[in-house]
Amino acid sequence: MPVLGTVAWNVTVRVEHFCTVTEEYPDANIGTAHVNICTVSRRVSSVPPAACILTGMDLASHVDDRSPRGIAATVARLVRGGDLRPGDRLPTVRTLAADLGVSPATVSGAWQALSAVGIVISRGRAGTVVLPPPASWLPPRYRELAGGAPARLDLSTGTPDPELLPLIGPALSRVARQRPAADTGAYVTSPVVPALEVLLRDSWPFAPQRITVVDGALDAISRTLERVAGYGSRIAVEDPGFPPLFDLVDQLGLERVPVTLDRHGMRPDALERALDAGAGVVVVQPRAHNPTGVSMTSTRARELAAVLRRHDALVVEDDHSGEIASARDVSLGSLLPDRVVHVRSYSKSHGPDLRIAAVGGPASVLDGLVARRMLGPGWTSRLLQHVLVDLLTDSTAIEAVAHARRVYHARRRALRDALAGHGITIDPGDGINVWLPVHDERTALVRLEAAGIRVAPGAPFSADGGQPAGPLAADAAEGGHVRITVGLLGAEVDDVALALALAAAP
Repeated sequence: MPVLGTVAWNVTVRVEHFCTVTEEYPDANIGTAHVNICTVSRRVSSVPPAACILTGMDLASHVDDRSPRGIAATVARLVRGGDLRPGDRLPTVRTLAADLGVSPATVSGAWQALSAVGIVISRGRAGTVVLPPPASWLPPRYRELAGGAPARLDLSTGTPDPELLPLIGPALSRVARQRPAADTGAYVTSPVVPALEVLLRDSWPFAPQRITVVDGALDAISRTLERVAGYGSRIAVEDPGFPPLFDLVDQLGLERVPVTLDRHGMRPDALERALDAGAGVVVVQPRAHNPTGVSMTSTRARELAAVLRRHDALVVEDDHSGEIASARDVSLGSLLPDRVVHVRSYSKSHGPDLRIAAVGGPASVLDGLVARRMLGPGWTSRLLQHVLVDLLTDSTAIEAVAHARRVYHARRRALRDALAGHGITIDPGDGINVWLPVHDERTALVRLEAAGIRVAPGAPFSADGGQPAGPLAADAAEGGHVRITVGLLGAEVDDVALALALAAAP
């Protein structure tokens, strides 16, 4: 922790752990406060002192292992311990290499490793500086996906383009004119407004015994797993898959059993192995899979259903892209209606802040889910449910969603074609994300960061903590993948494709 000391004229000087601080005053020379590592001259002001600038010799004295991993680990320990703070500047590659007696490539590798995990960032001539830590309230894989310093173009988020969402203002106005501010006559009425339930049942891919709404797709999956899986239960999950789902499974005390994919969805043989290993619940994204864009075909659904009939397992389908997906709404529920809980999110189509997802499935699961929820939030805001009803029935909003679906499809195709011009072939897929194999994931992230582009690292999408595979084993690069939210990509597609091609190369 910084030490506070008082010097002449009642001026408080902040002394850093690793800094020798020379304070200069207009009228007097107070002197020097000596501490450990680097020397910084500052003029006294009311703001905290400037960041430390480390010399290579100072940092070298803390390095025991002079490999890239060892150097990176040393810096990481100093950051975690508070000896290096956000904004502190590291020595140049050549300076530290000379002081350690190693090649510049060795130090560069360490800096790249630190940059890839968000500990430092290279700012060109301004040097390499320590980044602030990610938000501590985020679960582990969310933290890995969270960005560090601002980027010129952030394609890491997995969120829809806000310009393509239907306008919510007119819907709010219409609902406000038609309904009282508090449209709840009793606390024990149905959690779903009747008009929304009719719309949901008319558009559901199978006839569910029960249907309700909750606060987003992950909320739906969480409540379903809490209902059907006890501590230590095994859950079959896609590999690669959705990182927050892995965090959720871990926090619930469940065990992940990875199931690989191909271009048609979850592989039947891999699912069979997972079920043989004791998985009692299967979580699957039926279309616009995040991160690969894969969608389950009707033929694959029949193959998976045949496997499931040989086992006693419940399926949870996460249709997170919903109405912006171009692929058909293929559901295992049409084949196994009593064993499928289907979740449809409206976040990507109508807005993440609506926090609405519909859940349909067997009464044996949904009744308990609704009953438990009545002892918590009770229901999803009926006001927002009526807003969603308006958006699902208003012709302008319907066309806005259809337009978004066409634009996302066009953006995926444009990036695919632009990458093909650089000799890179990717699956066409669906949704707002593209899964790109790269020669070395860490290097790719650093190169893209230098180009002002942020993408999501591939490692958090791995179900077993290793490198996730591509939709086909032959497509998987040993060095990993990155996920690009192509839904946010505009006219800069050619420049981005070039940057991606350079980043993916050896």
